[in-house]
Amino acid sequence: MGTTAGAGALRLPGLHGYAVEFSPYCPGRVACAAAQYYGMAGCGTLAVLEQNEAGIVLLRSFDWNDGLFDVTWSENNENVLITCSGDGSLQIWDMAKTKGPLQVFKEHTLEAYSVDWSQTRGEQLVVSGSWDQTAKLWDPAVGKSLCTFKGHEGVIYSTIWSPHIPGCFASASGDQTLRIWDVKTPGVKLVIPAHQAEVLSCDWCKYDENLLVTGAVDCSLKGWDLRNIRQPVFVLLGHTYAIRRVKFSPFHATILASCSYDFTVRFWDFSKPNPLLETVEHHTEFTCGLDLSLHNRGQV
Repeated sequence: MGTTAGAGALRLPGLHGYAVEFSPYCPGRVACAAAQYYGMAGCGTLAVLEQNEAGIVLLRSFDWNDGLFDVTWSENNENVLITCSGDGSLQIWDMAKTKGPLQVFKEHTLEAYSVDWSQTRGEQLVVSGSWDQTAKLWDPAVGKSLCTFKGHEGVIYSTIWSPHIPGCFASASGDQTLRIWDVKTPGVKLVIPAHQAEVLSCDWCKYDENLLVTGAVDCSLKGWDLRNIRQPVFVLLGHTYAIRRVKFSPFHATILASCSYDFTVRFWDFSKPNPLLETVEHHTEFTCGLDLSLHNRGQV
């Protein structure tokens, strides 16, 4: 991956990062959702960072009166982002405006912990997941949610759109399941009993519409083929604390990255007999956010 060679750092005093997302438009531009006091109290900040010759610089920052837990870039406007926060609301921000947010959607009754903007063409849909055990579907042009998805029996930690199938998303929950949903039908499409522990993260393979990965409190990563959910297609072991986030590579069908409360980021190739490629130990605290660049191969 070449990850350890060119590592850059930027410190945001008093803030703990929860999510990072590369811009789909501008190489080297990253949004970071952060919170004070580990998200348990205090305010939140959306920080937009950029890497240039001088290193990593803070391009813009926006403050919110509660911790920010996730962030997603608009797929139709390079300046627009959506964050979600501890007060259950979603915020739409425009980097071209000095003040923010443009809009606030307040429907979740507990912490909004996950937000994702659909990447399939022809739809402008956002999905959010909350500790209130629901996922909600939004069109940013409409002032209220389009639909609420119920079925999880625990906190929803992660909601991720399929990059292949329009209107299809996955959710990972404290009820130990991975669930697949279709926005055209209100009920759950598929329930996968993925781990015997809380599932904190999930992601879709960019090269296979039937393959997802989950990361859980049991320190394991598991791959799931939606056509046969009786057995995971792979199990990756090595983390020593809960896995906080997992992402498939945009460039390699069998490579993925994970980060954990054990302070590490790990890279895996599940097609190899020894799947652990590299362990990166840059951080000195919980590693909660992770993303892989769509533009620069090997930039994380």
